[in-house]
Amino acid sequence: MAHTPRKRFGQNFLHDHNIIYNIISSIQAEPGQHWVEIGPGQGALTEPLLNEGVRLDVVELDRDLVVLLREKFKQYPDLNIHSADALRFDFSSLADGGKLRVIGNLPYNISTPLMFHLLDNAYCIEDMHFMLQKEVVDRICAVPGSKKYGRLSVMMQYYCQPELLFEVPPESFDPIPQVMSAIVRLVPHRQPPVAVNDVAKLNRVVTQAFSQRRKTLRNSLKKLITEEEITALGIDPTLRAESISLVEFASLSNLLQEE
Repeated sequence: MAHTPRKRFGQNFLHDHNIIYNIISSIQAEPGQHWVEIGPGQGALTEPLLNEGVRLDVVELDRDLVVLLREKFKQYPDLNIHSADALRFDFSSLADGGKLRVIGNLPYNISTPLMFHLLDNAYCIEDMHFMLQKEVVDRICAVPGSKKYGRLSVMMQYYCQPELLFEVPPESFDPIPQVMSAIVRLVPHRQPPVAVNDVAKLNRVVTQAFSQRRKTLRNSLKKLITEEEITALGIDPTLRAESISLVEFASLSNLLQEE
């Protein structure tokens, strides 16, 4: 059953067997574990996962691919195929009181909102392994002081511990994308790494600080926090957002008053 990749769905199908082997080796799937695959495509990772003996739920938006997958894997009783939009899918409904392990080759255009959607259900997720644009992985893993450090770095690191596993060249896909990809492992924190009164306020402060990267904190945050308040926390108000750690952003966000 042939399928033509659809640009509107951001479809780039993985076909490199060495990369597939490396992914399966890295994730260490074990028989009986409950896995969720997002965007299985034509099943490049689906089949080796099933052969590891896992319970597998897959979420696929493209209805033509749903038909293909149901035909291709009809002999596997431990596979459930959901024809749905992952951005709106209730992943917690799959947990059954246990924790899910999640994997996916995510379309570049929805990768960030989809990861945050999943992290809203972090309590029922053991870990996540994603194929992403390498630039996005670099931003997720970036540390304070680097040019790639930004809102995505701070907020993702609040929710989880990220780790770049390995890079994936464009030639590993069909059609060939214009960018390098990478595999990232995201392990949700069992307890938040910093004390935050309100995650929405943390996001507000981080977003405001990075919306004007060239400005110092006293200027970028002046509508939210005074220079005196920043100084009282032991933070230099003349620093830019890229120099501020998650711990410091948490302290700043905890200054915001209830509205």
